[in-house]
Amino acid sequence: MKPATAAAWKALTGAAESTRGTHLCEMFAANTQRFSSLSMRWNDWLLDYSKQRVTTDIMGRLQVLWQTADVPGWIARMRAGDAINHSEGRAALHIALRHPASKGPILHAGRDVMPAVRHELGRMRDFAAQIHGRHWRGATGEPITDVVNIGIGGSDLGPRMATQALAAFRHPELKVHYVANLDGADLATVLAGLQPRTTLFVIASKTFTTQETMQNAASARHWLVQALGEAAVARHFVAVSTNLAEVARFGIDPANAFAFWDWVGGRYSLWSTIGLPLVLAVGFDNFSRMLAGAHAMDEHFFSAPVAENLPGLLALLEIWNTNFLGADNRALLPYSQSLALLPRYLQQLEMESNGKQVDRQGLPLQCATAPVLWGEAGTNGQHAFYQLIHQGGRPIPCEFIVCKHPDFALPGHHEKLLANCFAQSEALMRGKTLAETTAELAASGMSAEQVAFLAPYRSFPGNQPSTTLLLPRLDPFNLGALLALYEHKVFVQSVIWDINPFDQWGVEYGKQLAGRLLPIIEGKAPTAGLDSSTAGLIAACKS
Repeated sequence: MKPATAAAWKALTGAAESTRGTHLCEMFAANTQRFSSLSMRWNDWLLDYSKQRVTTDIMGRLQVLWQTADVPGWIARMRAGDAINHSEGRAALHIALRHPASKGPILHAGRDVMPAVRHELGRMRDFAAQIHGRHWRGATGEPITDVVNIGIGGSDLGPRMATQALAAFRHPELKVHYVANLDGADLATVLAGLQPRTTLFVIASKTFTTQETMQNAASARHWLVQALGEAAVARHFVAVSTNLAEVARFGIDPANAFAFWDWVGGRYSLWSTIGLPLVLAVGFDNFSRMLAGAHAMDEHFFSAPVAENLPGLLALLEIWNTNFLGADNRALLPYSQSLALLPRYLQQLEMESNGKQVDRQGLPLQCATAPVLWGEAGTNGQHAFYQLIHQGGRPIPCEFIVCKHPDFALPGHHEKLLANCFAQSEALMRGKTLAETTAELAASGMSAEQVAFLAPYRSFPGNQPSTTLLLPRLDPFNLGALLALYEHKVFVQSVIWDINPFDQWGVEYGKQLAGRLLPIIEGKAPTAGLDSSTAGLIAACKS
């Protein structure tokens, strides 16, 4: 589907124009059943999108896009293992990583991938049992107390985010740390608190050539060898990679290398052996529950009609805000400190997937795609950027995520957290008119002059659209379902926008240029051919 030329797209453009001047308060006044008609439940979840600037008629028009773009057909192609990542000639079968053994095969190039998936899951389970049971010993015979995952991008963000999200389920005697940044400060500050003899490193790189990861791995290796000698490497390093030759050259026993496959994209790889540090952090049983939650969301996505399809609804609402109401960003606001890293995780998932400017035919797009995603956890954001959302004068759709029950039940905390979350979505919707503010200030006893002076500052336009996703609790099952929800949301949007969400050539271009500049910075190559700015920056560093 060419989005901007489709009849359904043009109909939505007209609907946006006809409702542009209608305030959300007016929409609620016109429909006393608005909440029940613009919310839905799945299991014990509640999605409330009644504070979005939509009507049931607009939602119906948006749902036509689902059919016009043939989203069901694209779902079928993904499930069949077709090379829907067409620019790289690859399938996108991350759904296989959480597919239960009892549900039958999933084919790729005519072969069932599930035996290999189950094999690696079994190896992860057995390895975690060795570490947790204190059977795996370091070079000095001591058990492992700390694990350091070294990766970047999808090899870091997924397990790092999930480890924090499931903090309430962590193994009591094992600490898991994460290092990703090429800046030495990242690795150095982690190593400063560790002992080589009780530390295990997980090096996560599919090719075992990723520059940032391998530099950090080399520095970690040097740190270990200085303390324990070369022979210790085999007992203190394991790998998640497919390049066994490079793994062995590093000094890691290939028997301690965990495999994954080219049909697993980096930002969709948490469910694979990339999740090994998470398994070590929370145990294999909890990891399995997370896989079960993701699979439950998969089944919902595959079978539910669009009007009752959680990923579909979230995708369509963002398309409405982005392409028809002119919002170029979205605030993700989890009222859960455990989900503090979720905005960062979804930045990669959403913006790396759908931040594209050409369609599947290589032609320039005629519509905007992924909005800029940003956010912060809980009430912290209220004391930082909420002022901009309330009075900054630009459309900022907000997505609130909150749990009915806390994962850490300290008395007096959770009720206040819920009150703040619901109050913010109400305030963003309702606002406060100048007349309301004037009356409120006058009733407080202020003079007429004071009221006239202060009222403009204390008035709020409201009409900011928001969605609230209410989960029962943050546990492995619900976290798995939540992450799969966003994966499928991104996929639906890519189909409607007619783009490939599984490649990332912008990322690859940056790596290519860094490889060209490194010898110049090291003084091994001339600056000839560089632009004056890049050459000047390098010269300034060398001076």
